[in-house]
Amino acid sequence: MPSVTTDPCDNDSEPFVEVDPTGRYGKYSELLGCGAVKKVYRAFDQEEGIEVAWNQVNLRNFCDDPAMMDRLYSEVRLLRSMTNKHIIALYNVWKDGQKNTLNFITEVCTSGNLREYRKKHKHVSLKALKKWSNQILKGLNYLHMHDPCIIHRDLNCSNVFVNGNTGQVKIGDLGLAAIVGTNHIAHSILGTPEFMAPELYDEDYTELVDIYSFGLCVLEMVTLEIPYSECDSVAKIYKKVTSGVRPEALNKVQDAEVKVFIEKCLAQPRARPSAAELLEDSFFDELVEDDDENDDCTCSY
Repeated sequence: MPSVTTDPCDNDSEPFVEVDPTGRYGKYSELLGCGAVKKVYRAFDQEEGIEVAWNQVNLRNFCDDPAMMDRLYSEVRLLRSMTNKHIIALYNVWKDGQKNTLNFITEVCTSGNLREYRKKHKHVSLKALKKWSNQILKGLNYLHMHDPCIIHRDLNCSNVFVNGNTGQVKIGDLGLAAIVGTNHIAHSILGTPEFMAPELYDEDYTELVDIYSFGLCVLEMVTLEIPYSECDSVAKIYKKVTSGVRPEALNKVQDAEVKVFIEKCLAQPRARPSAAELLEDSFFDELVEDDDENDDCTCSY
């Protein structure tokens, strides 16, 4: 790929530590995030002149775990099919046989995940929180209305990413997502315990488990507390959730409108609203809807 180069002796230039097979994407040494499955590095798209995220998975760690391998490839396939500005976009993917890594290039959100962003910016208006919540719901609605329906199953504030200069938020980390058939029912126990809906533990649930998790995301955004942080074990979380005991953080929500909205999301499945229904809730009446026309689009190239 032809490119404009500078003097290789220029000490101000930042070197790539790895380049993709096409020569288009260059990886920097800076680590943006590190999870149980993958590492995410800052990278650069030389063709478009934009920063991107280079997600890298060491496949050696999972050669004896076919289920995990399936999850990894599932996330990549899902990302490639997503075309919504509230879902992290995937640009390229390849396997490096020599290094035994799976690599995929995604858009980068400049301000990291919503959990860290909210901790950093403690003084945020309710209107701003509503804007973030509204965008997450739009992303969920896209997933749930997708054909076939997609259930995220691991929605929490660390899996939502922020562009702080625009206030735009996007759902990412679809590695636990499930594609379900026309009955919208899934049957496996997966997720982050603090954010898992009670019916998830019964292994018989629909996309409404994401609405429950979304409600707890709103709770965390408002209180700056991870739900059920009063519990010191997964077993205690499980006992409270399956017994219908609300997280103690809910008692700290002083705004009645916010509390009612969260309670709607945490209702029993038969009474829990869909993402589309929540988007019509009076909770969002004060927001100026100026971007509806482009909700099903994402920047692509």
